[in-house]
Amino acid sequence: MTSSDAIPPIRVALVDDHELVRLGLADLLAGHADMAVVGQAASVAEAQALMDTVAADVLVLDVRLPDGTGIDVWVAWHERQPATRVIMLTSYSDEAQLFQALGAGAAGYLLKSTRGPDLLEAIRVVQAGGSVLDPSLTDVVMHRAGRGQPPDPLSPLTPRERHILTLIADGRTNREIASELTLSETTVKHYVSNLLAKMGWSRRAEAAAYLARLGAEQPPRGGA
Repeated sequence: MTSSDAIPPIRVALVDDHELVRLGLADLLAGHADMAVVGQAASVAEAQALMDTVAADVLVLDVRLPDGTGIDVWVAWHERQPATRVIMLTSYSDEAQLFQALGAGAAGYLLKSTRGPDLLEAIRVVQAGGSVLDPSLTDVVMHRAGRGQPPDPLSPLTPRERHILTLIADGRTNREIASELTLSETTVKHYVSNLLAKMGWSRRAEAAAYLARLGAEQPPRGGA
């Protein structure tokens, strides 16, 4: 294989508020030619700056950050770089956070007790389009599946579209939504048109009424 035929390394971004964790992960990845750390961040704010300056194939992301959550970072990152895949990394086996992450489209969910070789393999699996789940959490997922959980009625929507839907239901105008999400009003109009089309609605009022009918029993999952 010539140098021009070489497969480029998997570009990995690391987001964790503990410096030693980030350095340890970076050192682990540095020992493998098929991976390259393209950036690091310690907070939601730093991650937001990072996502505008580097392109990542896989984002290894702490669930809990000092100024927000990993879900906040993932929703924004996915908005800017839809091809990026994410592995949520946490010290806590929190069931609510697990299903929130999976509902937001996380491809992987691992505990920080995961062995180095297993994390490396998880990055490769996720980058290739697969998904990974910490073995200790498999029973939790299977138990919920066994209870016959109803399908998510908002599954066609992206996390950002779900969030905008909740704001529509709150009676916000496009201008107000744009201001809250730091988007242009034109971009918000595009999102609103897309979510209405995906759900088969013709008017905003239908969207608000539908979400009201869902009520607290089935809140939208994965909102920003």
